[in-house]
Amino acid sequence: MNKIPLSRIGYDFIPEKYLPEGKDEYYLRNQQFQSNKTYRSLTAEEIRILELNANESTDWNDVLVTDKFLPHQIKRSKFYGFVRIGDMEEVYLEYRDIRLPVGIYNSQIISCDLGDSVCLHQVRYIAHFIVGNEVILLNVNEMETSSNAKFGNGILKDGDQESSRIHLELCNENGGRAVLPFDGMQAADVYLWTRNRDDKILQGRFLELTENRFNSTRGYYSEIGDRTVIKNSHTIKNVKIGSDAYIKGISKLKNLTINSTSEAYTQIGEGCELVNGIIGYGCRVFYGVKAVRFILSSYSQLKYGARLINSFLGDNSTISCCEVLNSLIFPAHEQHHNNSFLCASLIKGQSNMAAGATVGSNHNSRAADGEIIAGRGFWPGLCVSLKHNSKFASYTLIVKGDFLHELDIRIPFSLVSNDTVNDRLVVVPGYWFMYNMYALMRNTNKFTSRDKRKFKNQYFEYDILAPDTVNELFDSLKEIKQAVQKALGTDGTAEDWLTQSVDTNLEVLLENTECSKRKVLLLKPRESYQLFRKLIRYYAVCQLVEQIEPSHFYTVLEKLSMKPFERFHFENVGSQLVPGNKLKDLIHEIKSGSVSSWEQVHQRYHDWSQSYVQDKVVHALSSLQEVTGKEVTTWNKDFWLELFDEAIATKKWICEEIFKSRSKDYSNPFRLMVYESLEEMNTVVGSLEANSFINLQKEEFDRFEDKINQFKLKF
Repeated sequence: MNKIPLSRIGYDFIPEKYLPEGKDEYYLRNQQFQSNKTYRSLTAEEIRILELNANESTDWNDVLVTDKFLPHQIKRSKFYGFVRIGDMEEVYLEYRDIRLPVGIYNSQIISCDLGDSVCLHQVRYIAHFIVGNEVILLNVNEMETSSNAKFGNGILKDGDQESSRIHLELCNENGGRAVLPFDGMQAADVYLWTRNRDDKILQGRFLELTENRFNSTRGYYSEIGDRTVIKNSHTIKNVKIGSDAYIKGISKLKNLTINSTSEAYTQIGEGCELVNGIIGYGCRVFYGVKAVRFILSSYSQLKYGARLINSFLGDNSTISCCEVLNSLIFPAHEQHHNNSFLCASLIKGQSNMAAGATVGSNHNSRAADGEIIAGRGFWPGLCVSLKHNSKFASYTLIVKGDFLHELDIRIPFSLVSNDTVNDRLVVVPGYWFMYNMYALMRNTNKFTSRDKRKFKNQYFEYDILAPDTVNELFDSLKEIKQAVQKALGTDGTAEDWLTQSVDTNLEVLLENTECSKRKVLLLKPRESYQLFRKLIRYYAVCQLVEQIEPSHFYTVLEKLSMKPFERFHFENVGSQLVPGNKLKDLIHEIKSGSVSSWEQVHQRYHDWSQSYVQDKVVHALSSLQEVTGKEVTTWNKDFWLELFDEAIATKKWICEEIFKSRSKDYSNPFRLMVYESLEEMNTVVGSLEANSFINLQKEEFDRFEDKINQFKLKF
């Protein structure tokens, strides 16, 4: 507790030892507050009216106004330090059901810049803020700014101790993969930074890129953008809030950047406590959320008491009620239920956490240093409990149960379950295609429609069949073949068994899948092997049909066939699929210094997005060559006609399976029993015939068939 003369309140914001030579304490404030208005001192008459209305100031000479000043609209308020007040009008501002006269009422202002036509009502303490135009501040308890405010960025200001730096300790509780947050950070940035931890040069360059975005100078004011509304709130400290934000009933906002615009406005609601974070554009944070050391990417939501701590949540995601710790989550993640728990995990997007799921128990080793990695489409079911360290291929669905051992599920689209009767783990490859096509195919449409980004500088891949999953299918073909061959022993070849109708009574086991001595049973190896090969061929044809015009078919093939095809690795970098060689080049350029800013890194993401479609076509054709075993130079008329016919049949099968899997819900008597009649059921849940997604798939099939026929005509 310090005693300082009352006359100094509002002054000396920047300690003298941190002021550059020849600068006053307002030099950064004046850079932030860009205004072409002319400010003047108060007249004696204006001071008389202000004091008559129970206003006071330690020095009225430091309260500056414009020629559009209305002293009658300032009542029962106190002014300290250097204050500038913008234009005033005899109007009131209306926002939803709030109607407040422009002016300053029952408030205490300490060294602030106030924009035009602002409404400050019952702002008990506001210090060192720059407030935009037409802002409403109603019933706010405390708003303050420190001279070393960082607004959620992981930087240091002059005089700060290194121990005060904010880190996000992602993917591992021990902090070994920690990164420095910054405004504008994307999931891809975080992913690159959390990998390659043994590369000291690269890690040092990431630190430099971040620190070079900022300076260490003290003295920046908090900001509130134009048309932002803040009401009935308690503590707001060291914040940078964009325009058109709506904040109500919060408990605490501290050390934050809150991005918001008129087209993508952010809302924060009752009971929230948000500390040390970055919030993207168009976000929603409501009802008792607690978030500490976090980044919430654009168009994402935290609701109903969610806990987000030491974590990064990607774009277009929703977390409600549950707890998420030390996790890096790529875009399009859904976690809605009160009792789910996610800890020390890398979740690569388009994922869904069911109620009761415990993904990553805290301390199941000798230290809190475990990790879980899950590919796209990860779906742990009800009350699933998983152990660190575990790894899951794309679109892994896990059945309710306690999985007591570490898992390495390498086959995508699998159902994983515990066979407790026989004490074994069961893996069903391709389960989604065989038994729940409706949910699988709906994912692509669902996530695409939920992508609300206004500026899509990254191509997020939502298709279930893409370079990453197709590469996993190839790896799975080898693994299935090896497992079958081991099961057969010398009694035959895996190729014959997998491709022909022979004896199916064969126990096929997977190795190195669970860290235990019990069996891991591979079900339906023949069906999944044949399915995966068919899906790879279908993927290749789809890419041709979608990306190449029939009239350019031969030209493109001839151009591409001039170079040898080789299927290459793609890496999921924040939901953007990137060829491995391009990612390697970027890392080399970051290390060498030829890429010297995060803006350049982000431009590279944009460049990758521009070339992704072509990369995908090349990958599709190389996959086709590999799965068929035929060189591109041998792809003749018969080859293509057979592929096109198979693709149409596959697309038709997909549509039929979508209808079939959904129709089970209408033919199940146990679903019908809660309704008085089928008509009532159709009224409540909608009829099968009116299902918009099913009808959309039928339309897509017709277009696909028409396009294929156009290609056929070229022969």
